[in-house]
Amino acid sequence: MGIIVQKFGGSSVANREKLELVSEHIIREVKNGNQVVVVVSAQGKTTDRLIAEEAEITKTPNRREHDVLVSTGEQITISKLAMLLLDKNYKAISLTGWQIPIITNSEFMNSKIRYIHNETIEEYLNAGNIVIVAGFQGIDENSNITTFGRGGSDTTAVALAASLKAERCDIFTDVDGVFTSDPKIVDSVKKLDSISYDEMLEMSSMGAKVLHNRCVEIGKKYNVPIYVKSTFEKNSIGTIVKNNKNLEDLVINGVTKDDYISRITIVGLENKIGKTYNLFKVLSENFINIDIISQTFGEYITKDIAFTVKMNDLQKTLEVLEENKKNLGIQEILHSENLAKVSIIGVGIANKPGVAANMFEALYENNINMHMISTSEIKISVLVDSDKANLAVNAIHKKFFD
Repeated sequence: MGIIVQKFGGSSVANREKLELVSEHIIREVKNGNQVVVVVSAQGKTTDRLIAEEAEITKTPNRREHDVLVSTGEQITISKLAMLLLDKNYKAISLTGWQIPIITNSEFMNSKIRYIHNETIEEYLNAGNIVIVAGFQGIDENSNITTFGRGGSDTTAVALAASLKAERCDIFTDVDGVFTSDPKIVDSVKKLDSISYDEMLEMSSMGAKVLHNRCVEIGKKYNVPIYVKSTFEKNSIGTIVKNNKNLEDLVINGVTKDDYISRITIVGLENKIGKTYNLFKVLSENFINIDIISQTFGEYITKDIAFTVKMNDLQKTLEVLEENKKNLGIQEILHSENLAKVSIIGVGIANKPGVAANMFEALYENNINMHMISTSEIKISVLVDSDKANLAVNAIHKKFFD
């Protein structure tokens, strides 16, 4: 008998009919002789509704009170699912993050897990209970409710699997695993049987919505096998995220798209030691996340630096740069909107010559211009016009997978 952690997202628990499907997955594991810990999200669009109601009260919500409010969605789900299982004559109990407790730091709306007390869960498991845990939430050392940010229920599930030394963590969603690209964009996608933690991390950060990147980081650190499965298929095998041993045989595992990207170009920065550092230090102090960076040199004394930020950070970034323009010695600040980042991801990229050439050929054949390029050992990313992004994804996917 082992411990299995199962996680069900909002679309999987949206109504009574779907909760019945969830209960079937849980009962199947119980009948296999396993102890089961279930992590659930709020039902359907409950969290969105709560945030909308919050906006009716205030445009600048207190972060602590925000967490108190949005954490209630998961509490509703755990109680409903527990009652459903009890009605089917299975012992079950619901637990909030603070009842376990899951101890976090005090960064409201985006807290990090510090420690999980296993004793309460283990006591209920050993008494024959199915333990149903509210995802996305914990409690800090001052007894304040905290939340992990959107997608945080994935983090709860994998963290519990690591802490309880579970055999695996099953993430149930509305798709049957991880695909080579977004099925909504590419018709000919292929389901992956397995993918490495590093590749999944890149796919999550590059725009893939299957798994939250923080849960993959925990899985990698503690070597927790993560299965991505469909709630709506009884015998879903899905995709396993794990340490992949056969790196030599792989080239790429996916093509992703990240929308709403903007590019900022700093023109005429003095070409002296420390100038680049000062620029990015100012941005860091204002909590602005930078992605792709490129640098070009002018005649002897200046250089231009271009970098990308998410569109929702653009205005703040421009304001910070304008405020510091004189101190940083910037001649001009330019920016471009309506861009998207398209990436290929695979642990075999570094060892396979011609991968970049094939990617760029696919874009050339479809008359798609590249504004910036970024590479690493397991990914190549290009910045393209947003209205060409879907075409770029399809063209690249066809080049590598058809």
